[in-house]
Amino acid sequence: MTIEIERKFLVKSTGFKKKAFQKNYIKQGFLNSDKERVVRVRIKDNTGFLTIKGASNTNGTTRFEWEKEIDKKEADALFNLCEKGIIEKYRYLVKVDSHTFEVDDFLGENNGLLVAEVELENENEHFTKPEWLGEEVTGISKYYNSNLSKFPYNKW
Repeated sequence: MTIEIERKFLVKSTGFKKKAFQKNYIKQGFLNSDKERVVRVRIKDNTGFLTIKGASNTNGTTRFEWEKEIDKKEADALFNLCEKGIIEKYRYLVKVDSHTFEVDDFLGENNGLLVAEVELENENEHFTKPEWLGEEVTGISKYYNSNLSKFPYNKW
């Protein structure tokens, strides 16, 4: 169990790709997407995960998170129980000074959406903003993956 502190941004160019040190394929679905708690199943490359996230604070930066690695076959089976709308994306990890940005390049009905997140030790922590980072969307719920699964970017 952890408290997750992160900020989320739109990405204005693909310049992050040449600086990425890792790229993973992610498929995820939601067993529960209530605003008070989200229960997610995810396959990252060949590894399954079950994640529970609590409601965000008023700034949208902080929330409870619990994650457990599960067998890929179990994760595949759980997709049959998920709510409508599966998210698929490539995640790029990009080191900028002492922080690692996770940049999601969405596929399917969210194709064209690029979103970066950076995890912080505290809400006021300073971090370097790379040139490809765009508008901050922290706390804007339409950019939450649980909402993108129901209201895809290409239908806005």
